[in-house]
Amino acid sequence: MTRSLGDRWLEAAYRGAGWLGLLRPLEGLYRAALRRRAAAYASGRRAVWHVPVPVIVVGNITLGGTGKSPLVTWLARYLAARGWRPGILSRGYGGRSRHYPLLLEPATPVTESGDEPRMLADQTGRPVVVDPERPRGARRLIEAGCDILISDDGLQHLALGRDLALIVVDGRRGFGNGRCLPAGPLREPLSRLAAVDAVVVNGEASFSVPAGSHRMSLAPVGWRPLACGPRRPLRPPPFVGSVHAVAGIGRPARFFETLEELGLEVLPHPFADHHRYRAADLAFGDDRPVVMTAKDAVKCRGLVPGEAWVLEVEAQPDPGFIAWLEDRLATL
Repeated sequence: MTRSLGDRWLEAAYRGAGWLGLLRPLEGLYRAALRRRAAAYASGRRAVWHVPVPVIVVGNITLGGTGKSPLVTWLARYLAARGWRPGILSRGYGGRSRHYPLLLEPATPVTESGDEPRMLADQTGRPVVVDPERPRGARRLIEAGCDILISDDGLQHLALGRDLALIVVDGRRGFGNGRCLPAGPLREPLSRLAAVDAVVVNGEASFSVPAGSHRMSLAPVGWRPLACGPRRPLRPPPFVGSVHAVAGIGRPARFFETLEELGLEVLPHPFADHHRYRAADLAFGDDRPVVMTAKDAVKCRGLVPGEAWVLEVEAQPDPGFIAWLEDRLATL
């Protein structure tokens, strides 16, 4: 598939292409706007709502996928297993509802919620609210009985106060050329790392990690039929031969690499992040099985004409992060 201009720019930003230096004057304007915005919230010129229950923000400072959503799922399950009643708050990128806040129900269409909120609700069974205005969405989760909130991709949403802030970093790509938009892939300067509670590196790091960082990995755990049915064991796969691999996520290559590590012969089909699939996108003209991510699956039910499977993965934080989290939760 032909890569979009945005995909090519992001690849250049991560590898440090020299021509991006031409955009540094625009980067300066972007950084100045960030400083003014942060100062407005810090001074009280813009209101920050401090929620009457704990709030954990999970975000990143880079464009592209980092593994943030699997960590949100892990956190929701972990907190629920320890007696908390967690709720998840999302912007709902890619979805559009006629009313907000939108509390997801089993029948809420992904076109209204966006793909990540639908996936998080399905994976966790916890209340998920979509709202462009995070404080309003947080109030709706509290009304739903939640006593701790997880703000997905909420690092830059400063109108909502937070008790813990986590940044997830892709261990393979790191921070790219270290420049902010549009001269690099950073949403915020690297100095932001010092102002959060924890940095979690997903996978083996190819860069010098900040002191005190924690590690996590994404582990494939099984196969699920796209249409319906129980999870099948990871090995052996429930299909034979080569597969069409579909990924519309922040870094499709990570998904293709995972499939190859499982011993599969992969025909890769990368799509843009949050791609809205049509049946024509998934009609490959043969009877090979189609495999995809859980994020893609919520948008592809009923679109694949033949055999289709979802590879389910789970975040596995290191023991040090879990111990750190336990200590911090005890103080909330």
